[in-house]
Amino acid sequence: MPDIGESLREARMRARIDISEIEAQTKIRAKYLRALENEEWDLLPGPTYVKSFLRTYAEALDLDAKLLVDEYKLRHERLSEVELQPINAAAPGRERRRQKPILPPWFFVAVIIAGLFVALYLLGSGENEPETSSAPPPPTNTTADERPAANPPPPPRARPTRVRLRIEATGPVNVCLKAGDKTLINGQTLEAGQRTPTFASRRFRLTLGNNSARLRINGKTRRVAASSQPIGLEITPGQGRQPLSARERPVCLP
Repeated sequence: MPDIGESLREARMRARIDISEIEAQTKIRAKYLRALENEEWDLLPGPTYVKSFLRTYAEALDLDAKLLVDEYKLRHERLSEVELQPINAAAPGRERRRQKPILPPWFFVAVIIAGLFVALYLLGSGENEPETSSAPPPPTNTTADERPAANPPPPPRARPTRVRLRIEATGPVNVCLKAGDKTLINGQTLEAGQRTPTFASRRFRLTLGNNSARLRINGKTRRVAASSQPIGLEITPGQGRQPLSARERPVCLP
């Protein structure tokens, strides 16, 4: 597998994304992103931050975050000090010293005899005592409410309320983009290789003249299905991409 930093850098260069855009998207400082690409682990706050930054950076580039984090663990995480401690075996030829008994043997004989006398006395006194019935303790009913509660489930993640969108042209394509009542791109034609800034809104309505475009939605690339007619899409945080009919498509007058 290529180096971790090389994989990140090549993916970013292929996507033609500047390091400053990744910084704005992931909220990770640019110097830490460069340290990840250069594998300068000593410049990062610690292994926990390294794995967190690495996972976020990989997801922003549509890479396999788990694979990169596992590769970092395999290459750079060390065993704990407890695991590194050698097992001290007993030195060969060393014999344990025999300990002399502290009490003389006759002491144990005297204790056994005294125990027999006590047992015979208790047995004789027990025959003269009236029998008493001992009832078992009442069973304790443990209801479901009294049982120890299991660990509560983690709280659900809050759904995002805004969506980030960027349009990348793979060929000449006319773009009309609106967010609410605001027109963001008014019928502009993008040439192959051009891309728009990254917009953020609760809801986008988009009309494309053809499918010569890729959509970058929340850091993930989405292709546009081929169509002989203009393509209308509604993009929201919860529903993702939803097609729009000809009547619903936004219309721009350049």
